[in-house]
Amino acid sequence: MLSTLTSLSLLLFLVNARVWNDTGDGSIVFEEAWTTPGLLFQSRFMVLSCASPCVQGLTDPDNATATATAINDELANLISNNTLRFGAFAALAMQDPVAAAAELNRTVTELGFLGALVNDYQEIGPSDNSKLQVTYLFYDQPEYDVFWQMVVDLDVPIYFHPRTNIPPVSTLMWSHSSFLRGPVQEFAVTLSSHILGLCVNGVFDRFPGLKVIVGHLGERVPSDIWRINDQLQRQLAFGMPMQQNVTAYLQKNIFETTSGNFATDLLQFHIDQIGESQILYSVDYPYVTMEQGEAWLENELPAVLHKDAILALKRGRAIELLGLNR
Repeated sequence: MLSTLTSLSLLLFLVNARVWNDTGDGSIVFEEAWTTPGLLFQSRFMVLSCASPCVQGLTDPDNATATATAINDELANLISNNTLRFGAFAALAMQDPVAAAAELNRTVTELGFLGALVNDYQEIGPSDNSKLQVTYLFYDQPEYDVFWQMVVDLDVPIYFHPRTNIPPVSTLMWSHSSFLRGPVQEFAVTLSSHILGLCVNGVFDRFPGLKVIVGHLGERVPSDIWRINDQLQRQLAFGMPMQQNVTAYLQKNIFETTSGNFATDLLQFHIDQIGESQILYSVDYPYVTMEQGEAWLENELPAVLHKDAILALKRGRAIELLGLNR
């Protein structure tokens, strides 16, 4: 994690994201990493965050909490000279929901952050980081209600980003074909389960104002929504607390971005399933080039979307979701 803090010293972006470069037409993107400022200027406004797994990969709660605070403070110290171009999502240690809520509140109200990014589940275990004794924590359990209440009170989004599984699980699942690790299959399988857990365990029913962002066109959940809804309907008789179907949450609480998935036909299908209002542009930089994303916006989308719809996709909905003009 020291290398993370060293990398952060290369950044030039601002904490107070409410003062920003509103050109009227430039794209706004959500990226889960940082790089040299010269490349970042290709976008009008970029929200940056700690790359996967960040503090979700730290098993000791005290260490994870201290590291998250240090990362966020380092951002606050370094981003005081370019509010116009950059905003930030907080890093949060999720072993203790009360502490996570407090740190989110601090970063939003004192540092001007726009929300937070969590890299899927949180690891917790011995301080020696023994992977054989690590437990996963998912945020769809009742003990996390105190955290979700803070998120709603602050009216900020939480971005769910995928992560690589710890070695025992990764070996069990993907040793038969290592080519399926990472973004090909592993990321979507694990993160979509977490997102669906929020749905079926009633988080969005308890917190109807909650806003969650998922990249890569929703980690395939909207693509398979008919089957998901159909199969979950059968679980109601077994005490599932979910009060609506997943489509309802996708149309209100869950926002997806196009990061790393510039499939025009799939975008159109998702618009039909969940509505334009839930889809935002992003790139997945630095894993996908900014040029690839801009080429898609400029060369492919005009054939299927009106210019006003493209403008809303690449900036309008992000302005509203992030509260940039509050």
